[in-house]
Amino acid sequence: MNKVLWSFSINFLSLFVDFPSLANQTLINSHSHVKNLDKTSDTETNISHLSQIKLPLNKANLLNQAITANELKPIINAEQITQNSPPETDDSEIELEAIAEKEALPESTPTYIIDKGEIQKQGATSIADVLKRMPGFAINDVGHGADIHTGTYYRGASINQSVILINGRQINTNINTYHGATDLNSIPVEAIDRVELYSGAASSLYGSSAVGGVINIITKEGSGKPKLNATVEFGSLNLNNQQSSFSGGTENVRYNLSFERLFTDNKYKVPVGAANRDSSGNLFNADTATSSYFGNIGVDLNKKNTLSLDVKKLSSRRGLVYFGFPLQRDRLDHDGLNIGLSWKSQLATNSKLTTTFGFNQDYFNTYGPNVVSNQQFYRTGTLDTQQFTGRVDHEWKISPNYQLRWGLDLNNTNIDGIANSNRPDRISLNEEENQSLLNTALFAINTININDALQIDLGLRQNFDSEFGNYFNPSLGFRYGISPNIALRGSWASVQRNPGLDQKYVYDTVHGWLPNRDLKPETGSSWTAGVDVNLSQNLTGQFTYFGSSLDDRLGIIQGQWQNIGLVDTNGFEAALRWRIAPNWSTFFNYTYTDAKIQTGTESGLQLGLIPYSNLQTGIGYQNNGWQANLYATYYSGARRSLFNNPTDKVTDFSPSYLNLDFSGRIPINQTLGLTFYLENILGEQYERVNRIYSPGFTLRVGLSSNI
Repeated sequence: MNKVLWSFSINFLSLFVDFPSLANQTLINSHSHVKNLDKTSDTETNISHLSQIKLPLNKANLLNQAITANELKPIINAEQITQNSPPETDDSEIELEAIAEKEALPESTPTYIIDKGEIQKQGATSIADVLKRMPGFAINDVGHGADIHTGTYYRGASINQSVILINGRQINTNINTYHGATDLNSIPVEAIDRVELYSGAASSLYGSSAVGGVINIITKEGSGKPKLNATVEFGSLNLNNQQSSFSGGTENVRYNLSFERLFTDNKYKVPVGAANRDSSGNLFNADTATSSYFGNIGVDLNKKNTLSLDVKKLSSRRGLVYFGFPLQRDRLDHDGLNIGLSWKSQLATNSKLTTTFGFNQDYFNTYGPNVVSNQQFYRTGTLDTQQFTGRVDHEWKISPNYQLRWGLDLNNTNIDGIANSNRPDRISLNEEENQSLLNTALFAINTININDALQIDLGLRQNFDSEFGNYFNPSLGFRYGISPNIALRGSWASVQRNPGLDQKYVYDTVHGWLPNRDLKPETGSSWTAGVDVNLSQNLTGQFTYFGSSLDDRLGIIQGQWQNIGLVDTNGFEAALRWRIAPNWSTFFNYTYTDAKIQTGTESGLQLGLIPYSNLQTGIGYQNNGWQANLYATYYSGARRSLFNNPTDKVTDFSPSYLNLDFSGRIPINQTLGLTFYLENILGEQYERVNRIYSPGFTLRVGLSSNI
C-alpha cells in the first residue's frame, strides 16, 4: 500500500509540473477581486479577464438586503486590481486569513450561498428548513408531521448520495437502516453563518459519493466584545423553540457557543386514508423533540498559524410515521457527537496548508411493539457508528495562471449493530455485528487559466478502500466568459457511492430487511451545464441543466438489500434575484427533475417521492428593524412508493399543491423584536408526500434579542 501511495504521489507531482506552461496571462484571483471592489470607481468598467466578472448568484443571498450595485456589475480591470492589491512581502510578513473564509473551489459549477440574515428572516428551525428554499432540493422530512422515511433529495439524489460538510469537514456516516441518514437538525441554526452548495469538480475534493452535490455548513465566529443572541418561540401544536448563542473574541482568540431546543407534539386531525391515523382521527406518534449544542474556538498562534476546535452534540427523540398497517408505534432515539480540530498555516504568499482531524459518532436506536395475529411482540435495532477522519489540504498558486489544490483524506469507520426481537420467526436472526473499513484517498484540483476568458478545472481522486478496493474518479469543468455580463460553464464528474456497512452486514429487525454481503457500489457520472447572466443592474439569473446516470442503485427486493438497476436523472434549475428598490428584494428558484428508473419491474417510472417540479419564490421588505417576507411554494406532487395502501397503484402520485408562508419582525427597541411566522396561510390541508398530510394553518410567535 505504501508503495502504491508513494508512486501515485510522484506521478501527481510530475504531472503538475508541466501545467504552468499552458498559459502565460496574468491570473487575478476572484477572491482578491471581491476584496478590492469597494476601492474602485463605478466609472471604471473595462473587463479583460474572466476572474474579474462578479458572476450572478455566486452568492445567492435571496432576500438579503446587503446587496449593492457593485455586486451586480463588474467595474474594474486587471491593472486596477493589481494596483489596489497589497504589495508583495517576504514570508515573514504573511498573515493567515480568517478561518471562516470562502474556500477556493472550482468555478465551473454553480455555487449557491444563503447567509445568516436570510436564514433568520425565514424563521428556520433546522438545516432542512434552510435548504428547502434553495435550488435543487425536494425535502419531504421536515415540518409538522413529517415522515422520516420520505427523505431529502438534492437534484434527485438521496441525502446519502450527497456529501455534507461542517466547516469543510465531512460528517456523513453512510448509515441507511434504522432511519440512520444524516440528521439535518444536528446543528443549531443560531450557530450557522452561511450554507454553501457545490457540485461538479468539487466531488474530487470531498469524495466520489457526491452524486447530488456538496452541502457545506459554515459556522459563525465570534469577534470583539461578548454578544448574546436569543430567541424564544411558541406556536401551534404545542411547539416551543429556544435558540441562543454567545460569542466574542480578542485580537487573537474567537469563540461562539450555541444552543437550540425544539419540541412539537404534531397531534392534529388528518383525513381518512392518511398515514398513521388513529381511531380518533388524529395523526399518531409524530411528536418530535431535539436538543442541539455547538461550540467553536479559534486561536491565532502567530501571524501564519491558526488553530480551531469545534464540537457539536445532538439528542433527538421522536415517534415514527409511515403508511403501514397496523398503526406504527416505533420510536427513534438518535444521539450524535462531532469533534473537529483544524490547523491552518500560511506557508508562503501563494501557499496555504490545512490539516484537520475529526471524530463523528452517530447512535441510532429504533424500538417498539410488533403485532402479528393479534399477538404483540417487541423488537429493537441499534446502530452505533464511530468515524475517525484526517485530512491534509494544500492550496498552492504555482504560477499566475495555474493553481493547485491537493491533499490526502483518511477515513476509518466502525459500526456496532444489534438486532433483537422476541417474535418467533425472527429470533434466529437476532445478532450482534462489529465491522469496520478504512478509506484513503489522494485528491487534486488543477485550475488553469487558458486565456483571459477561459478557465479549466481538472479534478483527480484516487481511492483505496478496504471493502471495495482501489478506484479512480476524475472530474472536469470549464467556465468561459463571453462578456462582462454572461458566462458559460459546465462540469462532469465520475462518481461512486459504496454500500453502507449496515446494508452489507446488519439485519434490520424493525423492517425485516436482510443484509447482503455481495452488494456492489453504485457507479456512474454526474454533469452540469449552464449560464450566469447579469440581465440588468438589479436583476441576475443563473440557469443550469444537471444530470446523472447511476448504475447498480441500491434498494430492497423481497426483503433484502440488492443492486436493482439503472437510474438516469435529468433536470433544470433557474435561480433569479431582483432588487426592486433599496428596501425591497425578491427571489425565484425553480427545479425540474426527471429521475427515471431504467431497469426492473418499475422501468420507465419516476423515482418515488421526488417531484417533477418544485418552485420557491419570495418577496421581502426591510427597514429600520421592520421586516415582512412573503414566500410561495409550488410542489407538483410525487409518486407514492413506500408502505403503500394495498389498494394503491405504483403509478399513483400525490396531488400538487400551492402554499404561502408569511414572516415578519416588529422592533420593540434597538435590541428586542417581536417575530411571527404564519405558515400555510391558505389553510389547505394538502398531502405533503406518500399520504402524509400537513396540519393546515399554523402560527409561531416569539421574541428575539441581540445584546
